[in-house]
Amino acid sequence: MLNKKLNAKLLWMQFEDVLAPRLGLTVKERAVYSYLLRHSLVVGKLRLQFAVMALARTLGLAIGAARQAVRRLDELGTLRVLKRCKTGHLVEMRLPEKIRAARPGKNGASLVVGVVGAVGMGATGAAGEPPASALEATDFLKTWALRKTIHDRERGACFYCLRRTPAHVQCLDHVVPRARFGRNSYRNLVSSCIECNSRKGEHPATNFLRTLYRQGRLTPAELDTRLRALKDLAAGKLRPVGFEGSK
Repeated sequence: MLNKKLNAKLLWMQFEDVLAPRLGLTVKERAVYSYLLRHSLVVGKLRLQFAVMALARTLGLAIGAARQAVRRLDELGTLRVLKRCKTGHLVEMRLPEKIRAARPGKNGASLVVGVVGAVGMGATGAAGEPPASALEATDFLKTWALRKTIHDRERGACFYCLRRTPAHVQCLDHVVPRARFGRNSYRNLVSSCIECNSRKGEHPATNFLRTLYRQGRLTPAELDTRLRALKDLAAGKLRPVGFEGSK
């Protein structure tokens, strides 16, 4: 892959038209991903070492905002953090077409081809399958039935603290808050108890889970399970009940 010349126009289309909106990337996350990609795969390097402080200064971001952007990009699978230390981060970057969470369909279809097919061919794609964009574009807050599929996916437990929650007091929480352009996608909505929904607020989900752990409400094993679940959610692996077989 590194010996192959990248098509800059195609890469930009994949990023702006598919990857960023599908993953709900914020402006800061877009800037960080673009910068790191430009200094790694675009110039033929698979891995890149950088200091968060220098990255923040270059992009005009607060250090905390740059660090959080790198952390979320790692959770979404757009990059992989191999090492963290005082001198900096070592990351392995991924092209949009290689990111599992952004793939539109099977058979190796490219991101751009998948999107054009879904728009131009109506209800089915090239292989006669429902386009993946149908599920991806669904607003799961729109109807009671759609909201229920998210609650049913968690089987009566709060996604964060794992406490069993009666149906009449269950909430839907945006993992990425609406204030940070979080979508009403099945990748971003979870069933939660009222307490977690209120306390999490606009805090990053990973930080909130670590807070629950420090308070003794999650065991180390449960914390690891929840952090993995966040990654699976963003990658589209946790499909709502009734949508498990869709591709």
